[in-house]
Amino acid sequence: MKIKALVILLVFCMTFVFCAKKENTSLIEKSLFGKLNDGREVYKYILTNKNGCKVSIINFGAAVTSIVVPDKNGKFEDVVLGYDSLDGYVNDRAYFGVIVGRYGNRIGKGRFKLDGKDYQLTINDGKNHLHGGIKGFNKALWNAEILDSLKEASVAFTYSSPDGEEGYPGNVNIKVVYTLTNDNALRIDYYATTDRPTIINPTNHCYFNLTGSFENTILDHKLTIEADSFTVVDRELITTGKIATVDKTPLDFRTPTSIGERINDKHEQIVFGRGYDHNWVLRNYNKQVRKVAELYDPSSGRVMSVLTDQPGLQFYSGNFLDGTIRGKGGVYYKHRTGLCLETQCYPDSPNKSHFPSVVLRPGEEYRQTTIYQFSIK
Repeated sequence: MKIKALVILLVFCMTFVFCAKKENTSLIEKSLFGKLNDGREVYKYILTNKNGCKVSIINFGAAVTSIVVPDKNGKFEDVVLGYDSLDGYVNDRAYFGVIVGRYGNRIGKGRFKLDGKDYQLTINDGKNHLHGGIKGFNKALWNAEILDSLKEASVAFTYSSPDGEEGYPGNVNIKVVYTLTNDNALRIDYYATTDRPTIINPTNHCYFNLTGSFENTILDHKLTIEADSFTVVDRELITTGKIATVDKTPLDFRTPTSIGERINDKHEQIVFGRGYDHNWVLRNYNKQVRKVAELYDPSSGRVMSVLTDQPGLQFYSGNFLDGTIRGKGGVYYKHRTGLCLETQCYPDSPNKSHFPSVVLRPGEEYRQTTIYQFSIK
């Protein structure tokens, strides 16, 4: 009887392990997405949670290529702009879904001083440096590792940025972990180290459209930002150093406001940005994750809450989309058919001593967490 009981127990344990492994492997699917010109292979990872939501990511640019979530009627649709093929991402200049860095956003004239030494970065946005340069994190082939978890689907992407890349000092090792949680959130955790003092401010550059159709604009989306002020920009969209109140301006999103309501206002900041392309100074910054924004599409009922431990949020309203970029399903992305909510430190922080520091030194670890939480209203 003891032997029989042991056999039954053994069979049960083996069955449990098999089922657990089967459940685990069903959470993440890996497939070949394409090959670069030098023959290196690019893979796509599809993360699925218990509710049927899916997030697809490729290891070129660590780009989020799709986020599929339900609307108020239970219909699952993709809510981020992107491309169907690798060529689109290789030739992309709009930063669809990618990790940008080393420094997300703009650095005036591409110059900064650190520990008394002057550095010149690549110029790729007029007279300025934008999103890490010509070949930043968004054009890198990252290493990918599926993380072993029976509860949630996670993939870690790592990249070693060499000293001098795009003008940045220090060898930097960065890791970005994407997790699709079972409460329908995409969590992004960042980690980085360096062997020389440097600056770092990575972010994700997804373009969201909660309607589920990329033919629609985002002008009817209602946006709330937990911020009482913003960083003022000049005509080149470089921060002047001034922090101004949003009160009585078209940049006031302290209560839910339709994006299209004031996007063509004659306010100087809106004219400079050709719409919204500004950094909001978020409330309650204490390096802890908290809710900082909410995006709501009345037509689909989809809601996206943004949570982060960062001090700033760049809201970009797709002002430079002009119908020339062919995206998913052959759709040409028209003006303002997608928007970005980029969690970050302030733009041009290395040149503004009163802005939060973006300096990373040897022996320190850069960390950041941002969560895009999807729900229905």
